Amino acid sequence: MSDGNESSRGKRRFRSGHERCATCGRATRLTFHHLIPRKLHRRKFFRRHYDRDTLNAGIRICRSCHVAIHRRFDEMTLGKSFNQLEDLQTDDSLARHFAWASRQKC
Repeated sequence: MSDGNESSRGKRRFRSGHERCATCGRATRLTFHHLIPRKLHRRKFFRRHYDRDTLNAGIRICRSCHVAIHRRFDEMTLGKSFNQLEDLQTDDSLARHFAWASRQKC
């Protein structure tokens, strides 16, 4: 039996059902970020190189981190060069944002 702190997927939930952001670690409401933007899923390059599950893969991140990612990179760059969580975390400007966001109130 669950103690009420876990979602149906087994992820740790915080304050009124909030989960931790995959990039900054804050416990807040999250959005789903497709690692390969949906706009690119119909393009031949992506259909040839990635299966459906990989195209639909994503991470749960806070709104602040989501906006920062999309302000920093266009969809094609995200799809080709930043399609893994580790790739996003290693970018210097995004790492600075994630560090800043981790210190903000939820």
